Amino acid sequence: MKAGDFKAGTLFLMDGKFFRVVECQKVQQPRLAAFLRAKIKNIENGATQEVNFKMNESFDDVETSKRMMKFSYIDGDIYYFMEEETFEMVPVNASDAKDALLYHTEEGDGVVFTFEYANGKLLGIVPPTFVVLRVTDTEPAVAGDTARNTLKNATLESGLVVRVQMFISNGDRIKVDTRTGEYVERV
Repeated sequence: MKAGDFKAGTLFLMDGKFFRVVECQKVQQPRLAAFLRAKIKNIENGATQEVNFKMNESFDDVETSKRMMKFSYIDGDIYYFMEEETFEMVPVNASDAKDALLYHTEEGDGVVFTFEYANGKLLGIVPPTFVVLRVTDTEPAVAGDTARNTLKNATLESGLVVRVQMFISNGDRIKVDTRTGEYVERV
């Protein structure tokens, strides 16, 4: 794979580490060779950096695969997920699963997570794009505050804290966008 083929979301291997392109821009300056300015994210530690690549710079291809799994149970620091098709139990370290499980409830409601693998190594756990969670704690709306488009903090059943509109109260079910962690609507 050449750097000139990069686009947002491209996964590549550089110096033995996996990186994902967050954003990139092709730059052509007068009388100079074109290059690619990219913001890349290290998959292992989450660090981002800006790097300039020559357009013809080569990188190793990364074969990716995805598996659909449901959360099953916790045993100490190990989280177990069950694969949808084979019913195989897959153990995952708590540090790898904590962020994704902020969008999971005790009932589960069949929340299916996408496990991304590259060259046999787990890169990340992706929750569904939208999930519905119950509000467990939020301040009551004060008369007069509903006229403006103001927001308040709400704690959800999974422990996630999001900003919601003033009319949301305890016990309401809301839809959350897992890509941004933001409130979408009341359900």
